[in-house]
Amino acid sequence: MNLFRKKTIASLIAQSETKGASLKKELGAFDLTMLGIGAIVGTGVFVLTGVAAADHAGPALVLSFMMAGLVCAFAALCYAEFASTVPVSGSVYTYSYATFGELFAWILGWDLLLEYGIASSAVASGWSGYFQGLLSGFGIHLPTALSGAYSPDKGTFVDLPSVLIVLVITLLLTRGAKKSARFNTILVIIKIVVILLFIGVGVWYVKPENWSPFMPFGFSGITSGAATVFFAFIGFDAVSTAAEEVKNPKRNMPIGIIASLAVCTVLYIIVSLILTGIVPYGQLGVSNPVAFALQFIEQDWVAGFISLGAIAGITTVLLVLLYGQTRLFYAISRDGFLPKALSSVHPKTKTPVFNTWLTGGMVAFLAGVLPLNVLAQLTNMGTLFAFAVVSVGIIVLRKSEPDLQRSFKVPLVPWIPLLSVLFCGFLIMQLPLSTWIAFGVWLVIGLAIYFGYGYRNSALVKAVAPMRQPDGSAG
Repeated sequence: MNLFRKKTIASLIAQSETKGASLKKELGAFDLTMLGIGAIVGTGVFVLTGVAAADHAGPALVLSFMMAGLVCAFAALCYAEFASTVPVSGSVYTYSYATFGELFAWILGWDLLLEYGIASSAVASGWSGYFQGLLSGFGIHLPTALSGAYSPDKGTFVDLPSVLIVLVITLLLTRGAKKSARFNTILVIIKIVVILLFIGVGVWYVKPENWSPFMPFGFSGITSGAATVFFAFIGFDAVSTAAEEVKNPKRNMPIGIIASLAVCTVLYIIVSLILTGIVPYGQLGVSNPVAFALQFIEQDWVAGFISLGAIAGITTVLLVLLYGQTRLFYAISRDGFLPKALSSVHPKTKTPVFNTWLTGGMVAFLAGVLPLNVLAQLTNMGTLFAFAVVSVGIIVLRKSEPDLQRSFKVPLVPWIPLLSVLFCGFLIMQLPLSTWIAFGVWLVIGLAIYFGYGYRNSALVKAVAPMRQPDGSAG
């Protein structure tokens, strides 16, 4: 049993260019940058900043963002080289297939399916909270039974707004990547304007004494804060799943990945400085810290705009996460590890319609019936694991394919990829034991599916089988 069969780079690219079943190439560098910002700026800046400051880092939250951003910067360089070299859907799943072989590719693909699915459901639940808060400002309240996840003690049975927003985004995704990207761009512009409004208003109310003590939880608080806010940076990883729908991917993929990460890191640093300068860090443990800070300084009219911006921001995060998961299903199904229906493409829209509706249905169900605290953030564990694998993959591919044409190269190999692995490993060690256990259980389930279905139905196995002699030897 050969568990480490590899696909060559040439075969991966040829497979992505197969006429009839291929995705439509219509995205440019600007579209990719907006997709990245759409996924990155959202839950992180509008929700996680408050909890991370109050419970972990205090005013040193800015250092937590810098640390998390640095880890992502090293990983982003590795992603950019892979994305420009192997412009194929599937992100780290596809890169692992070309570098480490079939079994490791499946493990990474299964890991990412969990990451995107859990994150999408959690984001949808967060969107519902902001949306219902906005409605209550106008005196509109949903029936209790439809206002939250299943909890008979509270009288709630389904979180209707989260279900509806997932289904609306799913419908949009079936209409084509370009239309989805255009909608995303509009919302991204709205939320960037809103964040700049917060910065422009809030900077005049900063009190430097609120930054003292600067590190109330010590250095360990900064590192645990970095592990917490790391969730806020996962968007550029989703950009790489769009590779097959990009015009000139060898040029545009590195631009989209690196530019989106750079813009968002700068915004996070500025917002965290102003936020902890306006409000004493101990009071920031709320679900809407940015709007709360403006209410704290009695700028309620701006706080209203912030709520709208938060809804727009979280909507784009949900859109890009759902998009990323559908493209992962597409790539894994095309390789035979999951049923072929998941990689069927609509002849007109050139999108995997069945796959998209299945993904949307599962996410809507989880978001509708499971409480936000049950949708635990396994996302950070899965993402850090994926980043580490991509970084190692760069070193391996430089050795195994030294003559491969690379439009973008990571500088100082192997040192930058090694630093990426070390930083990712360090942040993984900051995560609680319960996250490790849940992640391990998910991987065991994935291995059972691979050996029960995926190995026997692998497209690579079927491609090699006709070339073998009746005695099983290679022909």
